[in-house]
Amino acid sequence: MNKKNVLPHAGGGGRLLSGKSHVTESRPAKYGTGSAGGFTMAEILLSLTIIGVVAAITLPSLTGNINERTWNTQRKALYARFSQAVALMPALNGYGTFTLGTESTSAVDTAAETFVTAGLSKVLKINNICDSEHLADCGIPKSFTTLAGQQISSFPKNIGEMNSLFTGRGIDGTINPQKDINTKAAAFETQNGESVVVYYNPNCESDMQEVNYVFAQTKMCANFVYDLNGNKGPNTVGKDIGFISVLYPSDSIVVSPQPLTNNVSNTGSSTNTSSLCKTQDADSRAPNRDELSAMFYNMKFLGIERGLYWSTAVKASTNNMWHQSFDTGRRYLGAPGSAAFLRCIKR
Repeated sequence: MNKKNVLPHAGGGGRLLSGKSHVTESRPAKYGTGSAGGFTMAEILLSLTIIGVVAAITLPSLTGNINERTWNTQRKALYARFSQAVALMPALNGYGTFTLGTESTSAVDTAAETFVTAGLSKVLKINNICDSEHLADCGIPKSFTTLAGQQISSFPKNIGEMNSLFTGRGIDGTINPQKDINTKAAAFETQNGESVVVYYNPNCESDMQEVNYVFAQTKMCANFVYDLNGNKGPNTVGKDIGFISVLYPSDSIVVSPQPLTNNVSNTGSSTNTSSLCKTQDADSRAPNRDELSAMFYNMKFLGIERGLYWSTAVKASTNNMWHQSFDTGRRYLGAPGSAAFLRCIKR
């Protein structure tokens, strides 16, 4: 008796020679049913919406952090290059110098340009130079935002516009003895792409620490206001815009303080300036005398309040502290217990 052969089937069943089959048919699962199913269109749209909302919240913060790190790196590199360049110059007051009271219009108009072309360009790589009427041609934005958030419609074109206390009277009627030096600004572009405006005082004076008070205006040789990326934006002080100030014609001091946005409350003592800055920001400190003067020069860019401010500098022979008046420009020695504001700066 012959047995019927049964062929094996991969599905575990078999196919009989008679033609009958035990194969189980497979059907596609319905969407949204069972753990092996797909996603509905509504679920996909909901997921995309959530991703979009999260991205909209986090991306600006991430971009801002990246920009801040980039600006900080550029800022430090620019300050290092300027410090090295100034150190190579024998003196900063030999360009476009003129005698007070007899200055000519041409000297006032061209002193800053002469300083850049005949002095600074010899020690710093510069691509382009512009006069005060063509600052935009060197990448200077037409308007900017101060550290305090104020919108300024144009860049100052001379020292008097940079700070009116260079050419005008203080609130007590005092006047800077170099008030007639209202030189026009000049601008230039560095090889690294920064745009810089320079305000120049050809008659700047040396440091005389034995004098109990002086006008800080007379100590400024050059004040550089830079924009790290030209007019691309955000054109805001504390972000892409900052300043570098040079004091004293020889043995020059180069400073570039980064002030915090707000003052510390008025304090009646200088002995706690460090601790007060720490309470405002753990990574901050009080400014020294020259840094505080630089902040005075650039008070328009900072939007800083008028008043009397502390520095950390002490005159050893008297144990008094150097103050800076933002009302007159005077910096002078005061008792540690006298009342003054404090504006902390970043380290």
